Amino acid sequence: MPGVKLRFHPLFFAAGVLSAFTGDLMLFLAAVFAALLHECAHAFAARRYGFVLDRIVLMPYGAVVSGDISGMRRRQELAVLLAGPLANAACALLFAALWWLWPETYPYTDTAAQVSCSLFLVNLLPACPLDGGRILRLLLAPLGARRAQAICTAVTVAIASGVLVWFSASCFSRPAWSALLFGVMLLFGLRGGTPYARLSFARAKSFARGIEERRVALSAACTVQDALRFLCEERYLVLVLFEGEEFLGELSEEEYLTAVRAGEFSRPLRECLPKL
Repeated sequence: MPGVKLRFHPLFFAAGVLSAFTGDLMLFLAAVFAALLHECAHAFAARRYGFVLDRIVLMPYGAVVSGDISGMRRRQELAVLLAGPLANAACALLFAALWWLWPETYPYTDTAAQVSCSLFLVNLLPACPLDGGRILRLLLAPLGARRAQAICTAVTVAIASGVLVWFSASCFSRPAWSALLFGVMLLFGLRGGTPYARLSFARAKSFARGIEERRVALSAACTVQDALRFLCEERYLVLVLFEGEEFLGELSEEEYLTAVRAGEFSRPLRECLPKL
């Protein structure tokens, strides 16, 4: 996936070393695999609409992403948010199918399946910065940004409080440190989730070695947002615009990206044609 940078939080390695000493190394590695699968699914879905993950940071408790999704339609954003949990669910089902066909693989894959299933369920909780919290905020958008944020904050605080009460109760027997970490993460997540980055290309090196041209015929009534899915780093895009069956003109990638960077996603492509 072009434009994706993988970073590691300093505590990520500390968590790995600690898991090795406590005998939980396989659990840690399974969690890393599930988190990467989750974020790559987000990246794949976002790329379909012309967005790309700017950075994936592996944390001790999972992974986070950063960027900007301004201009993405609500239905598209919903698809991107659901992609991560659904990828984890599919992975868990794949392992279950594997056990059905080859039961002897269960001891080697049960941890990965449990972690994938847990990520699927946990990320659907309606709390920020989880995917479920973003989905809730998206569904509440018609109420207004301020009211939607207030409701999401209240729900997140309620869930985090419940998790921390659970941790407090566990201290009387065996402390559930993962619950403490999760509750604190939710409270820190109230500052807002991390979105995605707008796709952009640096063409100097590509032109030096030569790339193919991709010509796409479109109705001039299509919007800038509609054409995002045709962008590809490996090919130079030229939009051939028609009004009905009448040829109107061609839009180069530079002219098109000018509208993209300006955030003019609802602008018809006919208006992006250079003035003669």
